[in-house]
Amino acid sequence: MTEPALEIRDLRYSHGSGGFELRVGALRVDAGEDVLLVGKSGEGKSTLLHLIAGLIDPGAGEVRVGGRAIHRLRGAARDRYRAEHIGMVFQTHHLLHGFSAAENVMAALAFSSVPKGEHATIARELLASLGIERTGAMPDQLSVGQQQRVAIARALACGPNVVLADEPTASLDPENAAEAVAMLRRVCGERGAALVCVSHDPSLVELFGRVERLGELMGDLMGDPGGVGADGRDGSPQACARG
Repeated sequence: MTEPALEIRDLRYSHGSGGFELRVGALRVDAGEDVLLVGKSGEGKSTLLHLIAGLIDPGAGEVRVGGRAIHRLRGAARDRYRAEHIGMVFQTHHLLHGFSAAENVMAALAFSSVPKGEHATIARELLASLGIERTGAMPDQLSVGQQQRVAIARALACGPNVVLADEPTASLDPENAAEAVAMLRRVCGERGAALVCVSHDPSLVELFGRVERLGELMGDLMGDPGGVGADGRDGSPQACARG
């Protein structure tokens, strides 16, 4: 059986005594599959992405990316694994000012095992596939939508198993948001990367084939068999967030 791109089992994380608690009983996302995690602000969406990326450690449970338990890695080994197997797209893009569009993508490749001589070609090809022809342009010379495309190219540069997108359309109007989601789903699917997107924007639900809800939008899922897909049918992951 093929290893999933992402698998979570019995994950628990809490912050502060009697405060925020996040639990995910089971979540599996296969290569090339995309899923939207929906929840209100403060319900644990970003925290879950940080747990998947190995930026914070859980209190219990396991997160496997590309078949490997990321929290069992320590220090530089975890950083290297994250760089090569997990791409991240943020709400505010976090592009490096003073670096061109191509150089921003190449910066991600600098931490990979990809030969340095191939970095410029990979960056140019990725940017071209996303409609960015001015690869030498600086971030402040690009529109917000173009900056997001550069951020997506950077996330995909190392050929990750999983791309994590945290409120990626928050700075876009509805029309451009729909276009950005379609593009993100397309390029991840073409490269066989699983896409896990989190948002509190209900308008994105219709844009994904699979939707899972955290917190009040689904209630307590521990022991409940269902997530909710865009078609209204039940799914499988079990999750609960309180806080």
